[in-house]
Amino acid sequence: MAYKPNMEDIKKLRTMTGAGLADVKKALTEAEGDFDKAKDLLRERGLAIAAKRSDRETSNGCVLVKVDNDFAAIIALKCETDFVANGADFIALTQAVLDAAVANRCKSIEEVANLTLADGQKVADAITQRSGITGEKMELDGYNFLEGENIYSYNHQNKNILCTLVQLSKDFAEQGKKLALQVASMNPVALDEESVPQSVKDNELQVAIQKTKEEQIEKAVEAALKKAGINPNLVDSDDHISSNIAKGWLTEEEAEKARVIKKEAAEAKAANLPEQMIQNIAKGRMAKFFKENCLVNQEVIMHEPKENVSSYLKAADKELKVLDFKRFTLRAD
Repeated sequence: MAYKPNMEDIKKLRTMTGAGLADVKKALTEAEGDFDKAKDLLRERGLAIAAKRSDRETSNGCVLVKVDNDFAAIIALKCETDFVANGADFIALTQAVLDAAVANRCKSIEEVANLTLADGQKVADAITQRSGITGEKMELDGYNFLEGENIYSYNHQNKNILCTLVQLSKDFAEQGKKLALQVASMNPVALDEESVPQSVKDNELQVAIQKTKEEQIEKAVEAALKKAGINPNLVDSDDHISSNIAKGWLTEEEAEKARVIKKEAAEAKAANLPEQMIQNIAKGRMAKFFKENCLVNQEVIMHEPKENVSSYLKAADKELKVLDFKRFTLRAD
């Protein structure tokens, strides 16, 4: 007689694996009541689904943060849809992975994937199994950690899509929580100017120089057009020129004259740009970049009087400093 799983066995395997009722019943039937074999079948189904959907984009997920004494971490478990991401089982799995990562003081996402959860499953296997249950691709991503004292965390609006960590030199909870919110809102690229990667500095400087040169050339072109009695706004692009000719606001002769003036003025200015002035303006742009993107230089949000993070901390304690921060989000900033 063919084996038919009873409700007690179904509930038992469902509790052990978290799989759906129909999947559990099918696995038990195929395994003829052998629980170990049934669990293997459920895992194989998860692997098959993961392989089938390996090229799918995991743009949703759950981001959680945890601080435990002198260790803190942020982790993201990604999936395909917000429906799955907001499910209690998916969030619980993310929390279980984070709890294990913090308990074991993991320093990399590879370490996390190889951990064993409280139920005896490997993290990687648990994720594969959950993928089999939901039918969606899932993957770990965005593991960050801080180690030491005085670490504060923030889960933005408790929506599990953006989390931050901030570490201070002393125990100042109000300031720590404020700066964790600051990091979430203002997305600094580095702690201070020295911490900005040299590649980022070099790229920003080149952008600043190029933008400054383009502005100087544009000013020279506008001045030349005005001197010739042509409104620069009517000839600022080829499409605009064509449109204004069609409207009768420009003649073909005026348009051609404007094109010649623009070309000659731009070439003349590009050949005679004052290098020192360009460098000075570019340095000013870099100073603005550091002010807006380095945490200690940023203006503290929702705070009066207006002051930067460094001054804000010194007002609480002259020796208080921010030592480090971490941030991870599933959304494009």
